[in-house]
Amino acid sequence: MLRGSKLSVFRRYVSKNTVINTDYKLGSADLPHDAVVFSMVQPTGKFHLGNYLGATRVWKELCEMKQPEQKLVFGVADLHAVTVPKPDAKEFRQLRHEAIASILSVGVDPERASLMYQSALPEHATLHWMLSTLAPMGYLNRMTQWKSKSNLKEDREASDKEIGAVKLGLFSYPVLQAADILIYRATHVPVGDDQSQHLELTRTLAENFNKLYKTDYFPLPNTLLAPTKKILSLISPETKKMSKSDPNQDGVIYVNDTPDEITRKIRKARTDSITDRFNYDPQARPGVSNLINIVSGILQVPIQQVEEQVSKFSNYGEFKNYVTEVVVEELRQPRENFQRYMEDPSYLESVVTKGTAEAQEMTQKTINDVMKIMGFR
Repeated sequence: MLRGSKLSVFRRYVSKNTVINTDYKLGSADLPHDAVVFSMVQPTGKFHLGNYLGATRVWKELCEMKQPEQKLVFGVADLHAVTVPKPDAKEFRQLRHEAIASILSVGVDPERASLMYQSALPEHATLHWMLSTLAPMGYLNRMTQWKSKSNLKEDREASDKEIGAVKLGLFSYPVLQAADILIYRATHVPVGDDQSQHLELTRTLAENFNKLYKTDYFPLPNTLLAPTKKILSLISPETKKMSKSDPNQDGVIYVNDTPDEITRKIRKARTDSITDRFNYDPQARPGVSNLINIVSGILQVPIQQVEEQVSKFSNYGEFKNYVTEVVVEELRQPRENFQRYMEDPSYLESVVTKGTAEAQEMTQKTINDVMKIMGFR
């Protein structure tokens, strides 16, 4: 019932300095006919609602609107994952399989997009090294990723001892991320707003390479920003985004959660003491605003339209029942898909094998071209 209630609206692009803001649903005219779209997710296993609304549902829409000359490459960023060491190899392999199953479960079509593991393509690491020779230390020092993953406070200067404990791989993480994008000469990268800083570095490194070698080889990739704002923890919406690493898993909704699990988590979601009205105010009402944002993202309608819908509710029971119904209905098919794919590991392997071969045609050409430009060949 809820699926039929979605508005038939299209995303409109407003380009500014290679950042493209998208509204609602992608249309076939929204990308150039020869666009190369690239994106990856960490192998954290099952997707949560933030992953789904922030990135992977857009992948499905891109598959549905793909034109013959366009290329779509989606993958599992397993090299990035080991910047925080994964000592249990068996568990790590399982997480990688679950990530591929999750990508397929949300509707990504392996006949239209190439799916791969980052580690299966050594060209990613090769280009990473070449770009690292062009990456300014000062720029990397300003990146937030290594600070947050090292538990360093961004509002104060880290001590020499704290900085000395940071691993090189974590510090150079953004350079590898730039290599991931540029190895495919990607023109468009769909990301959440928390990844915008990394795309700026990617463009900087592409410009540095082009200028140094007097070429225009690397295009400057466009950032596709999804309209859904960051999905926050149901339990701690004031301070945390929704994350698998959250010690309180009641704050996280997974794509493969059962309807009963979703219902329980939303009932426990933190709200506030105002019970006679429900409005979007992230500062004063973070919990209520987070739930409204979730509905907005799922139904692909503006926040204001959701506010109008929930304004008729007179208590939290009605409000949370509505949110629950929207979430359960949206995740019903992905949950069933995930279970089916996890029961067929040979199919998952065949998808990755095919996607890796397709991706490697692109990565090998780029490395060959780059080596010629730089004088290695």
